[in-house]
Amino acid sequence: MIDLSFKYNDAIEYLKNESPFTPDLAIILGSGLGNFADSTNKIKTIPISDIPGYPSASVEGHKGLIHFATVENKKILIFQGRIHFYEGYNLSDCVLPVLLTKKLGCNKIIFTNAAGGVNRNFQPGDLMIVESFNSINLKKELTELIGISSVESKNDFLNCPSKNMNEKIRAVANEISVKLQSGIYWFTKGPSYETPAEIKMIQKFGGDAAGMSTVHEAVFASYLGMEVAIISCITNMASGISGQKLSHQEVTETANQVSTKFSLLLKTAIPRF
Repeated sequence: MIDLSFKYNDAIEYLKNESPFTPDLAIILGSGLGNFADSTNKIKTIPISDIPGYPSASVEGHKGLIHFATVENKKILIFQGRIHFYEGYNLSDCVLPVLLTKKLGCNKIIFTNAAGGVNRNFQPGDLMIVESFNSINLKKELTELIGISSVESKNDFLNCPSKNMNEKIRAVANEISVKLQSGIYWFTKGPSYETPAEIKMIQKFGGDAAGMSTVHEAVFASYLGMEVAIISCITNMASGISGQKLSHQEVTETANQVSTKFSLLLKTAIPRF
């Protein structure tokens, strides 16, 4: 097993020393969704480049900033940008934000991401609450690469994502009239978008959206005993469905267009946790 606390001890101690409070909730912002951070009351901002041993983010739409902020009476830890497996890092590097969140004493986390729509009833700009997730060899591949594969780390995902957190997010969406889809998120390694044949396979196995992040983070957070919620922004229809060539620019542009309702949903939901 990988001792992540030892590997990232310097980063953990640095953030503990810099932290102005113990967060009630952490949020990891996906591609094009970083504008949410600017809608909060930021108390302190730390560039990840200042944190010893923290991997750099290279993907457009991921600024590489950590904010300590407040929304009403809640103290929030915000990761504006994430580290992706396809950038060349180990999965054990990609779960670092989750580890830091836990080490700061926070046990609730919301993951957000940009995803391709696989469900033909979806359309670009939809928000989807994730009911569950899937991947080829999810249990074996992800847990082994994260470094938590052992008898002691056996986990069941009956309440991951958290039913309680999902119910509160759905209730808020109804209150503020934000359309919220729900479905299964399918993880692929990337960096290439899925082929039309892969999308057909994902559809047959019940996937509603596909993306290249989040699942390993959620698996690790669940392993640490944290409550997890996941919100996907459907930024495009997946390969073979729309007939259009996919691009990261389209992903970020669509996410930016829905940032207002995305921020409204999060800001209204946060005080409920």
